[in-house]
Formats: sequence, C-alpha cells, structure tokens
Amino acid sequence: MPLPPQTSEEKSTETVPAVGGPASVSEVIESSVSPQPGSKEAAQTTEEPPLPIYGFQWQRDGKLLLRYLLDSEVHTFAFSVAANAILSFIPFIVLLYTIAHSVFHSQPMADVIGEFIKYLFPSNQDWIAAHLAAVAPQRGASVISLLLILISCTGIFLPLEVALNRSWGVAKSRNYIMNQLIALGLALWMVTLGMLSITLNAGERTVIKVLLLGHADNWAARLLSESWLAISTSIAGILLFFSIYWILPNRKLPARPVLRVSIVTGILWIAAKYGFVAVLPHLNLRTYYGPFYVSVGLLLWGYVSGLLLFAGAKFSAMRHGLQTASRTSGK
Repeated sequence: MPLPPQTSEEKSTETVPAVGGPASVSEVIESSVSPQPGSKEAAQTTEEPPLPIYGFQWQRDGKLLLRYLLDSEVHTFAFSVAANAILSFIPFIVLLYTIAHSVFHSQPMADVIGEFIKYLFPSNQDWIAAHLAAVAPQRGASVISLLLILISCTGIFLPLEVALNRSWGVAKSRNYIMNQLIALGLALWMVTLGMLSITLNAGERTVIKVLLLGHADNWAARLLSESWLAISTSIAGILLFFSIYWILPNRKLPARPVLRVSIVTGILWIAAKYGFVAVLPHLNLRTYYGPFYVSVGLLLWGYVSGLLLFAGAKFSAMRHGLQTASRTSGK
C-alpha cells in the first residue's frame, strides 16, 4: 500500500544524513563563530546575512593570515586607523604634559613623557618632544587636546570595530551612540594607562636616585631606566591591545585566549618598532616629501601597527574556532 504524501511540516523536520560522516573541521569552525539559534546575534542575522569569515576552509599553514592581510578592506581599515591615530596621539601627549604640570606639578613626570616620546616615535623624537612640551603650557591646550582625542578616537575605534566584527563573524556592528560611548571609554582608558606608565617610571627614577645617593647620571642608572620604560610601555600596550580585542567586537569573547593573543601581538609590535626604526632611514622620505617627511613616517608606522592589530584579531578568531572544533570533534 503506498504511503501518504508528506506534508510540508513533516518535510521540514526530516533530517538529511550527512555525506561522508561527521562534520568537517571547517564546518565546526564556522559554526563556532556563528550566532547560536535563539540568541541576540541570531536575531540580527535574520535582518542581514552574515559576513564571510575569510579562509576557515584552508589548512593552518599560514595562508589564512596572508590572504586576510592581502584583503583590500584590511588595508583601508589600517590606513584609516593610522591617520586617526596621528590625529589623536599628538593631543594625547599634550594632555599628558598638561596633567604632569598642572595636576601633579612634577618635572620628573614631564621628563619621563619626553623619554616616552623618544621610545614610541620612529623618528625626530627630540624635535617632537620639545615642540609638544612647549605647546602644553599654552592656555586652552588641554581642552583642545581632549576634544581632538575624543573626535579622532571615533575614527580609530569605528573601523576597528567593523574589522574585528568581520574577523569574528559578527554581521551587525553597534549603533552610533554605543560606538561613541565605547570609544570614549577606551580613550579615557588609554589616558589612564599612559599616566600609570609615566607615574611608575618617574617613581622608579626617584628610587634609583635615592639608592645611588643622587648619582643617577651614569650608564647603570640609564640602563635601568630605559629597561623599565620599555617594560612598562610594553605592558601598557598589551593591556590596550587586550581592551581593543575584548571590548570592541559586538559579541562576548573568552578573556584568556584574547589575553594570550594580546601578549603575542604586543611583543611583535615592539619588535616591529625596532625593525621599522632600522629601515626608516633607508626610505629617504625627506628627499621625496620635504618638510612633511615626519608626518609620512608616522603614518607609515601607524599603518604597520594597524596591520599587526588586525592580524592579531584574526589569529585570535582562528584559534578560538579551531579549539572549538577540536572540543566538538572529541565528543
């Protein structure tokens, strides 16, 4: 006797057996970064199809990151971050000078800011430090610096959020107001990290001066001060990377793997800075750009830093997806 035809509801609930056995690792990876049914992210993806997650079907042989870094949108995001980073970093230094002079009334802290500039900037550090130190005492400089930081930080964190959401497979970014609030919070956190690093370095120099009975102008004291400056600045950079990786994506992320990737990215960023400083004189930017060569050098360094930042975010998403795939296949 022939069976009655199935209704549309019965067809929709019928399961189709998988061809070739269990799901592949790439399918599990994609499902690990996709929103779960019934969640807020799933509701958002009904309005807009999810953006592609680059290269999860490839083997873990380095091709994934290379393909990601060759994507034109990644370079667009990196240049946007670089340009706005220059606009925000200069007033950021002026604001640090203002806080050191007006709030703490500390010349040692101002001296540390000068060393901070020499450590972070790839070229013309002495001129930049002297110029910003002269601008900081001017009336209204702190207010203008704060406004420039708030405006330019939006230009930094908005493309960062879009790029990080794409790496993690998030289809929809936050609305404009939430993005502004998060950018404001990260900007204040950046200022806080800078002041903590400067305070620790100023305290370290005071302690060394006391221990050496005022004879701190020697090679040993300079070596200790420069080493402590490098360590504290690296820690502040790692914490900033972690804050960006963990807070900016519009989804909940595990803190521990994000912290590990932030540490690796921070170390690579410091190594890249030394490499960039070594290569920069051979680019002969002054011949081509004249008086603008300093700005061009800063823009190139911001561009390289942006690429490292995006590569770290992509690697974090890759690792999380592969670990989820390993746990799923092991069940």
